[in-house]
Amino acid sequence: QVQLVESGGGLVQAGGSLSLSCAASGIITRINDMGWYRQPPGKQRELVAAITSGGSRNYANSVKGRFTISRDNAKNTVYLEMNGLKPEDTAVYYCNANVVTLFLSARDYWGQGTQVTVSS
Repeated sequence: QVQLVESGGGLVQAGGSLSLSCAASGIITRINDMGWYRQPPGKQRELVAAITSGGSRNYANSVKGRFTISRDNAKNTVYLEMNGLKPEDTAVYYCNANVVTLFLSARDYWGQGTQVTVSS
């Protein structure tokens, strides 16, 4: 089994910063892509940022220049550094990882989400 545990999140004022982390644990052969998604209240889940095992990154247009995704492969951990936060960033943020496990096949795993609230 594989478990993704998220940490960080909370309440921050507009213009502030917040850091999220997500650590994968279990029987893991390799982790391919990792990423962060978010779901504002009453809206659909959307991709925020993703990073490949080799470190290639992509971001949603709404967060480019403000958010930075990174990963520590030795720790099976992905991070999201959020700067210049805006009220529209308020959402539940979900960690995602494509994990190769016991049978050398990959599947997606999800964290349970962490609330980020940005006040104006």
